[in-house]
Amino acid sequence: MIKLTIDGKTIEVQEGTTVLEAAGEAGVYVPTLCHHPQLTPYGGCRLCMVDIEGAKTLQPSCTLPATDGMVVNTKTQKVLDARKFVLTLIFSERNHFCMYCQVSGGDCELQNRAYDEGMTHWDLQPNWTPYEVDGSHPFIVLDNNRCILCRRCVRACGELVGNYTLGFEDRGAKSYLVADYDVPLGESTCISCGTCVQICPTGALIDRQSAYQGKETEVDHHVGVCTECSVGCVRDVLTRDNRLVRIEGEWDAEPTHGLLCEKGRFQPLEEDRARVLTPLVRKNGSLKAATWDEALNAVATGLGAGQGLAALASTRLSAEALAYFKSLFADKLAAGTVTSLEEGAATASLSKLAEKLGKPFESSLDVLKATETVLALELDLVEDHQVAGFFIKRQLQDSTKLYVAGQEANALAADAKALLPLNPGSEAALLVKLVDAVENGTGDAELAPVVDALKAAERPVIVYGKTFACNADDIALEALLKLADLTGAALIGVKGNANSMAAAQLGLEAPFKANGYSAAVVALGDEAPSAKLTKALEEIPFVVALSAYESQLSSGADVVLPVAMWAEESGSYLSMDGRLQKTVQSLTVPEGVLTTLEALKKVASQLQVEPDQDWKASLMARTPSIQIQEA
Repeated sequence: MIKLTIDGKTIEVQEGTTVLEAAGEAGVYVPTLCHHPQLTPYGGCRLCMVDIEGAKTLQPSCTLPATDGMVVNTKTQKVLDARKFVLTLIFSERNHFCMYCQVSGGDCELQNRAYDEGMTHWDLQPNWTPYEVDGSHPFIVLDNNRCILCRRCVRACGELVGNYTLGFEDRGAKSYLVADYDVPLGESTCISCGTCVQICPTGALIDRQSAYQGKETEVDHHVGVCTECSVGCVRDVLTRDNRLVRIEGEWDAEPTHGLLCEKGRFQPLEEDRARVLTPLVRKNGSLKAATWDEALNAVATGLGAGQGLAALASTRLSAEALAYFKSLFADKLAAGTVTSLEEGAATASLSKLAEKLGKPFESSLDVLKATETVLALELDLVEDHQVAGFFIKRQLQDSTKLYVAGQEANALAADAKALLPLNPGSEAALLVKLVDAVENGTGDAELAPVVDALKAAERPVIVYGKTFACNADDIALEALLKLADLTGAALIGVKGNANSMAAAQLGLEAPFKANGYSAAVVALGDEAPSAKLTKALEEIPFVVALSAYESQLSSGADVVLPVAMWAEESGSYLSMDGRLQKTVQSLTVPEGVLTTLEALKKVASQLQVEPDQDWKASLMARTPSIQIQEA
């Protein structure tokens, strides 16, 4: 620990702390523009200059390490004059007339810093060359006229996402932001994660969907877990007048620290499916609007008990709804099949292995952030579970080595040191060869680099996806455990939808076949049903769908109960690495629509049964593949 004095206040901080960080710990505000706590200190804007006793010139606090006995002044006249001069230069270089800018009025860090310094104008005559605005991207608008050259977006694209799409052309004040080799952003390698938009301090990069719909002070914030996949990123859903405005990541939230992907940030705002807003009952061959009482009576009449009934639930539903669903249909109604729409494809083999071992065997996502070697088995982390892929991609520019095994087209393979052919069903053969090579130094020549890298790494990781989990037999899983034991590798299983792990803990993993069932209940929530499921249900005489949106499945159902979509309900979600987190309601449920849990409770009441409501006890009853932790 070291001691230093900032504005007359003596504090103690860890060695290696920057002056800016120390000032923050002391409660002293130092303005910044190019700095961001999730990025490596850059020292480009020079707004954070401070006066250090004994130094001849002002120093940038964001890059300057604090030293023992240092005396720092942040409010001398010299510092204040320097801040205004820096801001004057920035304002004069581009079009920073604020009245028509989307982020003006509280959202622009440049404007706010000027107000902090009491500026009402700048003395230098603006002199800039106008830039064309790039509106080619479906989600993002790039306006170099508003850019302050802080390079936050470029650094975030590389340091946080590992995509390296953004860069700068030209030099000095004429520098301008480009994508790849100066191609339109919409034609570039951009993956639409939106990190650059959220981290931009001005209106140079904006979300075209939310532009001019409300400032930070004019919207409501709802912080909860993303429900688009099982990574479990924490996001802030911004609403105004009961409509979605924007979605942003939470910078301080573990383990993703503000990162989101296209599916978590932009796609939820693009939803254009027609809603189901009233109960529907099939009469004379067609669906007709009905009251809830009429619909529930139809459900009670049409459902058969025992082996004649099948029940399926979306893994996008909350843990509370899934546990109640399981208790209602499996425990109380003894349905022949009670499972999830995923049928345990991504989890069943892993759950059985955990039960066999009597303990968890998988690791948290954090191990992907500091690993020298990654072996990816049958998964594409560019297409699915993208944020987990970001953790790998951003290390590949350093010394981290990636090896990909699989058969299907895989965008992640483009960054791999080697691609190992792996056909579904041959997982055991590959893993046994790898084990033999590690133990005995034998095996194919193409495996040697992988084996050497795994053995040499201090923190190797083996990550596998749904295809692997679905096809891996006992031999493959035993070989996987042995390979991890021999090399010290951490194991990470990428699951499916947001609550795949919760469904697995509840035992909702049975395969579903429509043969022989007289009735089925499908709790879709807001999930879009697959063509395979829709086709299978056509063989069942009586189908009840709990659905937020119209679909071919709901059109063929006999009773449709309108339920909430993701933003209209709260609940708990168990991430792929065992974090039990909450999502929060962001929008008011339309009149006549219930949450899925409420709808299930009405069905239970109509059938005169009382399911167990201790969802957490049900969730914890089974040995998990990874240790469960409440966030």
